[in-house]
Amino acid sequence: MALIKTVNGKTPRWGDNCMLAENASLVGDIIMGDDCSVWFGAVLRADVDAIRIGHRVNVQDCACIHQTHGSPVIIEDDVSLGHGAVVHACTIHRGALIGMNAVVLDKADIGEGAVIAAGAVVLAGTRVGAYEIWGGVPAKMVKKAPAGQAETYAKHYVEMKEWYK
Repeated sequence: MALIKTVNGKTPRWGDNCMLAENASLVGDIIMGDDCSVWFGAVLRADVDAIRIGHRVNVQDCACIHQTHGSPVIIEDDVSLGHGAVVHACTIHRGALIGMNAVVLDKADIGEGAVIAAGAVVLAGTRVGAYEIWGGVPAKMVKKAPAGQAETYAKHYVEMKEWYK
């Protein structure tokens, strides 16, 4: 079972049919929906504000989700956070994909179905539009993404997590 830690009276909670890897860490004020997966080495730490995660979200190996005072993390349904991604005090809308080793900083807003390319750094306060692909350091819009492209990854992880239960 994953490391589940209560901080300041707040204990992580998750919905039905979730998969939490044995060495994942969930700390503090976390609420996660149904059919989510938190993979090996991932860290979700909500010690000074909240982390709210929708349904069918996957947090892949070594990803890190952290908030800051006054800025929770909000992740809507059908989002994929790639291996090693860092998501900090931001909002990620439905069906988006945050690529491997990408970084999304404070108060950034990632639109529905958007794709943040591997290794990209989305600066604090950046607004990424729906179905846009952003890449680079700092990240800039590259092109539009087809509707539903990013969401296919989330669907795959809903199936794949069952192999580990």
